[in-house]
Amino acid sequence: MKPNLKTLYGLKYNPFSQDVPTEALLVTPKLEDFGWRLEHGLAQDGGFAMITGDPGCGKSSAMRLLEGRLQRMRDVVVGALEHPGSKMPDFYREMGDLFGVPMRPNNRWAGFRALREKWIAHIESTLMRPLLLVDEAQEISLAVLEELRILTQTRFDSRCILGVVLAGDKRLLHRLSDEECLPLFSRIRARLVIGTAAPEDLRACLRHRMTAAGNAKLMTAELVDTLCEHALGNPRALLQMADELLAAAIRTERDVLDEKLYLEVFATPAAAAESPRRVAAAGGRRR
Repeated sequence: MKPNLKTLYGLKYNPFSQDVPTEALLVTPKLEDFGWRLEHGLAQDGGFAMITGDPGCGKSSAMRLLEGRLQRMRDVVVGALEHPGSKMPDFYREMGDLFGVPMRPNNRWAGFRALREKWIAHIESTLMRPLLLVDEAQEISLAVLEELRILTQTRFDSRCILGVVLAGDKRLLHRLSDEECLPLFSRIRARLVIGTAAPEDLRACLRHRMTAAGNAKLMTAELVDTLCEHALGNPRALLQMADELLAAAIRTERDVLDEKLYLEVFATPAAAAESPRRVAAAGGRRR
């Protein structure tokens, strides 16, 4: 499929894939504001921040953008936890791997002390806090969340030596509302709630991706409107529909993606004679 993208459409990559370059991800005003707060808050003073939203709303894309933004900051060390569902021993092993601290599996205290000493030394030499990013944070156990809170605090809870960004769906909010997690929940300094996207936001997402990939006119304006109006406000659903249309266009060597192609891909035989708008609505509901 990749060779045809350049030949047929002048694309550097599939703009609707999950694995697009970071520059193809759209920075919304809310995300820009949240990123600024992390730069001037967590990176300098530590603490917790949180991103929440329904599946497919763009939390992981936001984390990718934030990781790139924070890594560009001078003297900031950023680590991303890849297995949030780990039990305590594996949690410490991964933390040691992220921050370059040797861990002793049978001595959690030694790991606890070594991590804190590493972070404190970094703060004293740079004045910047190390940062930990945790996607799918709803999978973290209560015990690990509480351990993470204790790891970050020194001087009788008056100094924070690590910045932590948690991203997850509504289960994360439910987990943090547990009585055992209230001390952590009360320390969340910045929050970003990603809700249902408006059609104009979805249009901006599609156009940004197509432009970044090299062909802003890959889709007709009518098809863009049809997809965005019937994606139910979910960016993942929107991109999945667009990806399916691109695959169909490559198979048939179409010059452009339009509403006629949409009808061919998503319309049922009985609906083939209906108006494009009615068929588009049916296709959106199917997704």
